[in-house]
Amino acid sequence: MYELIQIGERSYYIQSPAKIGIYLANDQEVYLIDSGNDKDAGRKIRKILEQNGWSLKAILNTHSNADHIGGNRYLQQQYGCDIFANGMEAAFTKYPQLEPALLYGGYPFQDLRHKFLMAAPSEAKELTDSGFPKEIEVIPLPGHFLDMVGFRTPDQTVFLADCLSSAAALEKYQLTFIYDVEAYLNTLERVAAMQAEIFVPSHAEPVKDIRPLAECNRKKVLEIADHITEICREPITFEALLQRLFSDYQITMTYEQYVLVGSTVRSYLSYLKDSGKIEGYIENNVCCGKKFGRKGNHVGKTSEVQICGKKRTQLLY
Repeated sequence: MYELIQIGERSYYIQSPAKIGIYLANDQEVYLIDSGNDKDAGRKIRKILEQNGWSLKAILNTHSNADHIGGNRYLQQQYGCDIFANGMEAAFTKYPQLEPALLYGGYPFQDLRHKFLMAAPSEAKELTDSGFPKEIEVIPLPGHFLDMVGFRTPDQTVFLADCLSSAAALEKYQLTFIYDVEAYLNTLERVAAMQAEIFVPSHAEPVKDIRPLAECNRKKVLEIADHITEICREPITFEALLQRLFSDYQITMTYEQYVLVGSTVRSYLSYLKDSGKIEGYIENNVCCGKKFGRKGNHVGKTSEVQICGKKRTQLLY
């Protein structure tokens, strides 16, 4: 672990739980792509840089999940380097409590305020800042998280962040985290069409042909979407659906898994509702979901519900 591996003329990665990219800007300075999950990762990165006589010019964050920005603060303090992040990812990098708050849907209790979900804060500039290296191409990769991006270096090494999981990870974890399912599927389609000398996903092995892995991830997403749709043949509440999915996929419930998988399931429900495959309704102050009937026909009784103090007629399925 934390082994430096060269994969391009001037591109490297550090083998770690989430791969850390390095691009050699010149003989003495490097750009770091992500920084690991904590201060200890930052120390290990610094040791590798010192062993090679390199100084850190800037950190380019693909997104703001804690395992990708956890070393930011330590390295910024040590080198005084700039950190660059995209859009909402820059805000989450500055204010990392936003991540567990987003996942939980409210102020996160203490069990969720730890380094795996909440990194130390660090100052980040937008990718549009004039200091961002012009030789590195930014690749939008929305879906997994808010404004995630990848980076292409001049030697045609493409760092793909978290837009792909390994086949082994998909088999083990099944419901990997996704913020926007439709955007994620579109990203997979674009990634499959990309050309590069080598692709480096953060949580899979580097490959020259990314298409098989992209297809593997696409099939898993569609499989889960179909499974949720089938479960929703009968009306079901979110908590009951979540319990069913934990059982079906043999996932062990913890506070961390509750928010990560729960947030992902909500994203699937949004995708399925927006695409007309399921519908939501409220009955007896309980919000439920149900699969649409054939051709989207609605059949059933009506009930009156209170929403924001106003009475309206709501169709039940």
